[in-house]
Amino acid sequence: MKKIIITGGLGFIGSYLVKKFLKEKYKVLNIDKVSYCSQKLAIRNKNYIFYKIDLTNKIKVFNIIKKFSPDCIINCAAESHVDRSIFSPENFYKNNVISVLNLLESIRQFNSNIKLVQISTDEVFGTLKKKSNKFNIKSKYLPQSPYSSSKASGDHLVRSYANTYGIKYIITNCSNNFGPLQYTEKLIPVVVESCIKKKNIPIYENGKKIRD
Repeated sequence: MKKIIITGGLGFIGSYLVKKFLKEKYKVLNIDKVSYCSQKLAIRNKNYIFYKIDLTNKIKVFNIIKKFSPDCIINCAAESHVDRSIFSPENFYKNNVISVLNLLESIRQFNSNIKLVQISTDEVFGTLKKKSNKFNIKSKYLPQSPYSSSKASGDHLVRSYANTYGIKYIITNCSNNFGPLQYTEKLIPVVVESCIKKKNIPIYENGKKIRD
Protein backbone atom coordinates (compact mmCIF):
# COMPACT_ATOMS: atom_id res chain seq x y z
CA MET A 1 0.00 0.00 0.00
CA LYS A 2 1.39 3.39 -0.99
CA LYS A 3 1.57 6.08 1.65
CA ILE A 4 0.98 9.77 1.09
CA ILE A 5 1.14 12.87 3.28
CA ILE A 6 -1.21 15.73 2.43
CA THR A 7 -0.39 18.95 4.26
CA GLY A 8 -3.20 21.42 4.67
CA GLY A 9 -5.60 18.50 4.33
CA LEU A 10 -8.43 20.40 6.02
CA GLY A 11 -8.29 23.14 3.39
CA PHE A 12 -10.25 23.48 0.17
CA ILE A 13 -7.91 21.57 -2.17
CA GLY A 14 -6.33 19.38 0.51
CA SER A 15 -9.62 17.98 1.81
CA TYR A 16 -10.61 16.91 -1.70
CA LEU A 17 -7.25 15.17 -2.19
CA VAL A 18 -7.56 13.35 1.15
CA LYS A 19 -10.85 11.82 0.03
CA LYS A 20 -9.52 11.16 -3.47
CA PHE A 21 -6.46 9.20 -2.30
CA LEU A 22 -8.43 7.21 0.24
CA LYS A 23 -10.68 6.08 -2.61
CA GLU A 24 -7.54 5.09 -4.51
CA LYS A 25 -6.59 2.85 -1.55
CA TYR A 26 -3.64 4.92 -0.31
CA LYS A 27 -2.70 5.22 3.33
CA VAL A 28 -3.22 8.94 3.96
CA LEU A 29 -1.66 11.12 6.65
CA ASN A 30 -3.31 14.53 6.90
CA ILE A 31 -1.23 17.28 8.55
CA ASP A 32 -3.01 20.55 9.28
CA LYS A 33 -2.53 23.24 11.94
CA VAL A 34 -6.31 23.95 11.90
CA SER A 35 -7.13 27.59 11.12
CA TYR A 36 -10.14 29.82 10.56
CA CYS A 37 -10.86 28.32 7.11
CA SER A 38 -10.34 24.64 8.00
CA GLN A 39 -13.07 22.14 7.27
CA LYS A 40 -14.30 19.41 9.59
CA LEU A 41 -13.59 16.05 8.00
CA ALA A 42 -15.59 13.23 9.57
CA ILE A 43 -13.60 10.36 8.09
CA ARG A 44 -13.72 6.86 9.51
CA ASN A 45 -11.18 4.86 7.59
CA LYS A 46 -8.41 2.63 8.92
CA ASN A 47 -6.08 4.09 6.28
CA TYR A 48 -6.60 7.70 7.44
CA ILE A 49 -4.52 9.47 10.09
CA PHE A 50 -4.77 13.11 11.17
CA TYR A 51 -2.17 15.14 13.04
CA LYS A 52 -2.65 18.70 14.18
CA ILE A 53 0.81 20.12 13.46
CA ASP A 54 2.10 23.53 12.41
CA LEU A 55 4.62 22.95 9.61
CA THR A 56 6.83 25.73 10.98
CA ASN A 57 7.59 23.39 13.91
CA LYS A 58 10.70 21.73 12.51
CA ILE A 59 11.06 18.99 15.13
CA LYS A 60 7.45 17.80 14.84
CA VAL A 61 7.62 17.83 11.04
CA PHE A 62 10.85 15.83 11.02
CA ASN A 63 9.54 13.26 13.50
CA ILE A 64 6.24 12.59 11.75
CA ILE A 65 7.79 12.28 8.27
CA LYS A 66 10.50 9.97 9.55
CA LYS A 67 7.90 7.82 11.35
CA PHE A 68 5.34 7.67 8.52
CA SER A 69 7.91 7.37 5.69
CA PRO A 70 5.64 8.40 2.78
CA ASP A 71 6.12 7.79 -0.92
CA CYS A 72 4.88 11.31 -1.69
CA ILE A 73 4.05 14.59 0.03
CA ILE A 74 1.50 16.97 -1.48
CA ASN A 75 1.98 20.39 0.08
CA CYS A 76 -1.39 22.17 0.06
CA ALA A 77 -0.67 24.02 3.29
CA ALA A 78 -0.43 27.79 2.83
CA GLU A 79 -1.76 31.16 3.78
CA SER A 80 -3.54 31.92 0.53
CA HIS A 81 -5.62 35.09 0.63
CA VAL A 82 -4.00 38.07 -1.11
CA ASP A 83 -5.90 40.69 0.90
CA ARG A 84 -4.79 39.17 4.19
CA SER A 85 -1.16 39.10 3.02
CA ILE A 86 -1.20 42.88 2.55
CA PHE A 87 -2.05 43.39 6.22
CA SER A 88 0.02 40.51 7.62
CA PRO A 89 3.02 39.81 5.33
CA GLU A 90 5.19 38.33 8.08
CA ASN A 91 2.64 35.62 8.76
CA PHE A 92 2.58 34.68 5.07
CA TYR A 93 6.37 34.39 4.81
CA LYS A 94 6.53 32.31 7.97
CA ASN A 95 3.86 29.86 6.81
CA ASN A 96 4.62 29.74 3.08
CA VAL A 97 8.42 29.65 3.18
CA ILE A 98 9.60 28.13 6.47
CA SER A 99 7.06 25.32 6.15
CA VAL A 100 8.39 24.41 2.69
CA LEU A 101 11.97 24.52 3.97
CA ASN A 102 11.10 22.12 6.81
CA LEU A 103 9.48 19.67 4.39
CA LEU A 104 12.47 19.79 2.07
CA GLU A 105 14.95 19.34 4.90
CA SER A 106 13.08 16.34 6.24
CA ILE A 107 13.08 14.75 2.77
CA ARG A 108 16.79 15.50 2.32
CA GLN A 109 17.76 14.01 5.67
CA PHE A 110 15.49 10.96 5.84
CA ASN A 111 14.57 9.80 2.34
CA SER A 112 15.47 11.65 -0.85
CA ASN A 113 13.18 9.32 -2.84
CA ILE A 114 10.06 10.99 -1.44
CA LYS A 115 8.44 13.05 -4.19
CA LEU A 116 7.22 16.53 -3.23
CA VAL A 117 4.24 18.09 -5.01
CA GLN A 118 4.23 21.82 -4.30
CA ILE A 119 0.83 23.44 -4.85
CA SER A 120 1.70 26.95 -6.00
CA THR A 121 -0.22 29.69 -7.80
CA ASP A 122 -0.30 31.47 -11.16
CA GLU A 123 0.19 34.71 -9.22
CA VAL A 124 3.94 34.03 -9.01
CA PHE A 125 4.01 35.12 -12.67
CA GLY A 126 2.57 38.55 -11.90
CA THR A 127 -0.25 40.46 -13.53
CA LEU A 128 -1.61 39.38 -16.91
CA LYS A 129 -2.33 42.22 -19.31
CA LYS A 130 -5.10 42.04 -21.90
CA LYS A 131 -2.76 41.67 -24.88
CA SER A 132 -0.21 39.48 -23.08
CA ASN A 133 0.40 35.86 -23.91
CA LYS A 134 -1.09 33.42 -21.42
CA PHE A 135 1.16 32.21 -18.62
CA ASN A 136 3.00 28.93 -19.15
CA ILE A 137 5.73 26.98 -17.37
CA LYS A 138 8.39 29.15 -19.04
CA SER A 139 6.88 32.43 -17.82
CA LYS A 140 9.18 34.55 -15.66
CA TYR A 141 8.42 34.97 -11.99
CA LEU A 142 7.17 38.47 -11.21
CA PRO A 143 5.12 38.33 -7.98
CA GLN A 144 3.08 41.42 -7.14
CA SER A 145 1.93 40.86 -3.53
CA PRO A 146 3.30 39.48 -0.24
CA TYR A 147 1.23 36.35 -0.87
CA SER A 148 2.58 35.68 -4.36
CA SER A 149 6.16 36.54 -3.38
CA SER A 150 5.99 34.12 -0.44
CA LYS A 151 4.73 31.38 -2.76
CA ALA A 152 7.45 32.22 -5.29
CA SER A 153 10.05 31.92 -2.52
CA GLY A 154 8.74 28.46 -1.67
CA ASP A 155 8.90 27.42 -5.32
CA HIS A 156 12.50 28.61 -5.60
CA LEU A 157 13.39 26.60 -2.51
CA VAL A 158 11.91 23.45 -4.07
CA ARG A 159 13.84 23.90 -7.31
CA SER A 160 17.08 24.70 -5.49
CA TYR A 161 16.81 21.51 -3.41
CA ALA A 162 16.09 19.50 -6.53
CA ASN A 163 19.18 20.95 -8.19
CA THR A 164 21.43 20.58 -5.14
CA TYR A 165 20.20 17.36 -3.56
CA GLY A 166 18.31 15.60 -6.36
CA ILE A 167 14.92 15.79 -4.68
CA LYS A 168 12.03 14.78 -6.94
CA TYR A 169 9.31 17.38 -7.30
CA ILE A 170 6.34 18.77 -9.22
CA ILE A 171 5.13 22.38 -8.94
CA THR A 172 1.58 23.23 -9.97
CA ASN A 173 0.45 26.80 -10.74
CA CYS A 174 -3.29 26.89 -10.16
CA SER A 175 -5.51 29.80 -11.25
CA ASN A 176 -8.72 30.65 -9.37
CA ASN A 177 -9.70 27.21 -8.11
CA PHE A 178 -13.36 27.00 -7.18
CA GLY A 179 -15.92 24.43 -6.16
CA PRO A 180 -17.99 23.00 -3.31
CA LEU A 181 -16.92 23.85 0.27
CA GLN A 182 -14.56 26.64 -0.76
CA TYR A 183 -14.11 29.24 1.98
CA THR A 184 -16.35 32.23 1.41
CA GLU A 185 -13.64 34.91 1.31
CA LYS A 186 -12.44 33.82 -2.15
CA LEU A 187 -13.37 35.68 -5.34
CA ILE A 188 -15.89 33.31 -6.93
CA PRO A 189 -17.78 32.48 -3.71
CA VAL A 190 -17.94 36.22 -2.92
CA VAL A 191 -19.45 36.99 -6.33
CA VAL A 192 -21.90 34.07 -6.24
CA GLU A 193 -23.04 34.84 -2.69
CA SER A 194 -23.46 38.54 -3.56
CA CYS A 195 -25.72 37.57 -6.46
CA ILE A 196 -27.79 35.17 -4.34
CA LYS A 197 -28.28 37.78 -1.61
CA LYS A 198 -28.84 40.55 -4.19
CA LYS A 199 -25.94 42.59 -2.85
CA ASN A 200 -23.47 44.71 -4.78
CA ILE A 201 -20.52 42.70 -6.10
CA PRO A 202 -17.28 44.17 -4.68
CA ILE A 203 -15.13 45.75 -7.40
CA TYR A 204 -11.34 45.91 -7.15
CA GLU A 205 -9.79 49.15 -8.42
CA ASN A 206 -11.36 49.93 -11.82
CA GLY A 207 -12.94 46.50 -12.30
CA LYS A 208 -10.85 45.74 -15.39
CA LYS A 209 -8.53 43.15 -13.88
CA ILE A 210 -8.30 39.92 -15.87
CA ARG A 211 -7.13 36.37 -15.12
CA ASP A 212 -5.64 33.70 -17.37
